[in-house]
Amino acid sequence: MGEITFEQFLAVDIRVGRITRAEEFPEARKPAYKLWIDFGPEIGERKSSAQITVHYTPEGLVGTLVMGVVNFPPRQIGPVRSEVLVLGVADANGDIVLTRPDRDAPLGERLQ
Repeated sequence: MGEITFEQFLAVDIRVGRITRAEEFPEARKPAYKLWIDFGPEIGERKSSAQITVHYTPEGLVGTLVMGVVNFPPRQIGPVRSEVLVLGVADANGDIVLTRPDRDAPLGERLQ
């Protein structure tokens, strides 16, 4: 694994957001959800898709805080324009577990 500088790390803008809406994404090649995430007044609401169907339901995701990279360029994923990369890690089976704050934090707060 290559090293990066602290300045390179700071270039990745990771913020806390709250999922306001989540839906099934049947058009996706792999099982996924469409997500709408509120990153506060400075950034606003962003859309994404995430392959997190093993551990989460759309209903259970609404209101959840997540961490996301907000300064990647948008990607077209089927009919969805993904505007943020939601962060997670793989469990022992390779299924994604969301990376999220364990306490409430202001929406749009940057990872420190």
